[in-house]
Amino acid sequence: MLLQAKESLGKMFSAGTSYYGGLVQSHAPSAFDLRHYLSSYNKTSKCVIPCKARSLSQFSCGGSSADQEIVIAMGSNVGDRVSTFDRALQMMKSSGVNITRHACLYETAPAYVTDQPRFLNSAIRGTTRLGPYELLKKLKEIEKDIGRTGGIRYGPRPIDLDILLYGNSQIHSETLIVPHERIHERPFVLAPLVDLLGTSRDDGIETSWQSLSKCSGGFFELWNKLGGESLIGTEGIKRVLPVGNRLLDWCERALIMGILNVTPDSFSDGGKFQQVEAAISQAKLLISQGADIIDIGAQSTKPFAKRLSPNEELARLIPVLDEVTKIPEIEGKLLSVDTFYAEVATEAVKRGVHMINDVSGGQLDPRILKVVAELGVPYVVMHTRGDPSTMQSEENLQYVDLFSEIASELYTKVREAELSGIPLWRIIVDPGIGFSKKSGDNLEVIAGLRSIRRGMGKTSIGASHAPILLGTSRKSFLGDICHHANPAERDHVTLGCVTVGVWCGANIVRVHNARYGADGAKLGDAFRKSSGFVQA
Repeated sequence: MLLQAKESLGKMFSAGTSYYGGLVQSHAPSAFDLRHYLSSYNKTSKCVIPCKARSLSQFSCGGSSADQEIVIAMGSNVGDRVSTFDRALQMMKSSGVNITRHACLYETAPAYVTDQPRFLNSAIRGTTRLGPYELLKKLKEIEKDIGRTGGIRYGPRPIDLDILLYGNSQIHSETLIVPHERIHERPFVLAPLVDLLGTSRDDGIETSWQSLSKCSGGFFELWNKLGGESLIGTEGIKRVLPVGNRLLDWCERALIMGILNVTPDSFSDGGKFQQVEAAISQAKLLISQGADIIDIGAQSTKPFAKRLSPNEELARLIPVLDEVTKIPEIEGKLLSVDTFYAEVATEAVKRGVHMINDVSGGQLDPRILKVVAELGVPYVVMHTRGDPSTMQSEENLQYVDLFSEIASELYTKVREAELSGIPLWRIIVDPGIGFSKKSGDNLEVIAGLRSIRRGMGKTSIGASHAPILLGTSRKSFLGDICHHANPAERDHVTLGCVTVGVWCGANIVRVHNARYGADGAKLGDAFRKSSGFVQA
């Protein structure tokens, strides 16, 4: 039995490391890996290895005596699919499911019955005290309330909710089979399921779930057997970000976010676009240069910048925002607001803004997380330490392991956002170039974006796939390297930085000069594709 456990560990570890498409070098598990796994094995073997179904008599229609970790799959291909998912999440929470983690969002081709609209698929991980049959009953009630009727099997449906996993249990009855019997053959189920796992093997319930997969390499191996990451971006399955009235496939190419500062004290262009006419002219210029997103900032976040109140920030922002939304050129483009205040986010979205870019990741105004969850817009979570007055302090510049610490601190913010109700499929991560980092740190971060992804993947594969926003434009470390004291003279250096950043995995680049940014992004995309790297 111990030999079998060692073999299983080796296969699961190999499957987990190969999950990233070869970016992680596979290696044999160490003695520590084996001791850790065998310790978990000894603690769980009575109910997990070998897999034995818990007696059905243990599960009544009443609640469980303890919280059970669960995974529920979600699917929809009728009506407003994103809004349906939002409604289903709220109804599950109201029915006794505490949602702790979300998978990414996937648009997929229909399976089995192919003559029907494309599906949205995802999954959630959570805890519940509902028994499995009581949980099943609640999910069926939610489906009915949302509008699902009988219909044909595998046919169109406004919502489909399936229990994939319930604790460490196996259940086989006429009404419920857990683990779900078709997991192994469905990419649209396996991709979200794998998102809810991590590669570190430190989670006891995940050890149990992997053993329930009926595959020696666990769910990672099942996913890789179907094609794994090579499937993503094909017509069969795309990873998407719901923004505005569209589903954005950020893996197709890097997107350009043009910076519009309406502040007197921004480090690069402070005071140039405070007047509405000048701001509108700059917005039009950025769009003509290739910007996909206009990011409007009404408060400087450079080191030691004076902090405005929400009302002061709104007084600068609203006149410009109201006019930008009226220009014909904005049609088909996205609007973002750079703010850390809940009140500003609320007013901005009311006026047509599509996403919120928070340099503090919810740390300067914790209310913003709940507000953005209610607004239902994408949210940029940035890595930093402290605030603008302390972020470059000696203490906040100290790292023992740069990549792992940034990954861990970023994921902590992502998790706070998720627990506040922002699904992972609406979260964008930003490693925070120039924030709580030395000049050399910034270079390492740009080149090491894949290492940061892998670091987040130790806890959450889904978080490792989140779009990465990279903001290097005109920053002081570029001036230090190339000896340009004037930020406006750093655009060509920014182009090089954007090229490297996109090649290394950035999905959105935030720039002052959108033409240089677009050229750099195109070159970075070309390098990435020629190298065979997967974008996210």
